Amino acid sequence: MKILIVTDAWQPQVNGVVTTLVELARQLQANGHEVVVIHPGQFRTRPCPGYAGIDVALFPGRRMRERIDAAEPDAIHIATEGPLGWAARRHCLRRKLAFTTAFHTKFPEILNAALGIPVSWGYALFRHFHRASSGVMVPTQGVLDMLQARGFRHLRAWTHGVDTRLFSLTDPPTGYAPLGPLAHPVSLFVGRLSYEKNIDAFLRLDLPGSKVVCGVGPLAPALRQRYPNVHWLGVLPRHELARVYAAADVFVFPCRSETFGLVMLEAMACGVPVAAYPVDGPLQVVGDSGAGALREDLREAWKDALKVKRHEARDRALQFGWARAASLFVSYLSVLPRPRRQRSAPGRVTEVDGTAMSHKRHPIVE
Repeated sequence: MKILIVTDAWQPQVNGVVTTLVELARQLQANGHEVVVIHPGQFRTRPCPGYAGIDVALFPGRRMRERIDAAEPDAIHIATEGPLGWAARRHCLRRKLAFTTAFHTKFPEILNAALGIPVSWGYALFRHFHRASSGVMVPTQGVLDMLQARGFRHLRAWTHGVDTRLFSLTDPPTGYAPLGPLAHPVSLFVGRLSYEKNIDAFLRLDLPGSKVVCGVGPLAPALRQRYPNVHWLGVLPRHELARVYAAADVFVFPCRSETFGLVMLEAMACGVPVAAYPVDGPLQVVGDSGAGALREDLREAWKDALKVKRHEARDRALQFGWARAASLFVSYLSVLPRPRRQRSAPGRVTEVDGTAMSHKRHPIVE
């Protein structure tokens, strides 16, 4: 099957949505599907106000139409509700092409925290965006229930996975040379330094040992100034990030508005237990698995998580494989009733202009 994915979140952006889509595309290709990605790098863009490192496409309508028509996909998936998502949605509706969508991020809450826009307005807009979708893929049952209560329809319970080869068990924790010797226990946060992550709840905690933060975002300058004793690492390559996880004793996840929280899975895959609030995301990823602790008192959660054996955290992460996530994804797609065209061989990728190449050399067609 040739699957077209339209997304406003793609490399070189660094966030959970990008990681999810890149890993999904790789797994789909490993399963023999062709994957074409339409992303902001193919359009004229400008920086998103208030979100350093994220560019949004400008007036993508005409080029979007051309790229969708040239791709001749068997199925279309619109992954995000940004300018590219709206442009793809508009073209699909005009051409009567079925498509699926996904709910990755609670943007109404983000807009409320950043700009004071009422949450109900944001969900009304998103409800309109997803109304025409033949299937809205949602990462957790908790988020699905919330969207259903807000009037969303055609919801599909999906899930995400983690690369358990890259993020491997390290027991006991190792050091991370660029930081030098760290006082233990080492408490780690990985993620965007933005409004919705509620990172202040972690940084304010009076904890023994060391605090390490890996990530960038609009709040980074103010947070660095406010918490000079924290070890700030910025953005790291994935293989380097795995080494940072391996050096931590507890992963602290203070976000209350997450849809999933992929970084928790990455930490657990390295054997790092999670301390978090008992809210959507942590409830589904950690729950009562014994891989961490969920408490309304985040410091108590941290103390309890510190008692968790590293292999127990790893065992929980092993339950989230990309093979199952990709299989579910394909099962939810709406196959377009189009005439069969000439296919490349299974396991190969075809560019929009028809050039064929091995997906091992070119893991994703863009």
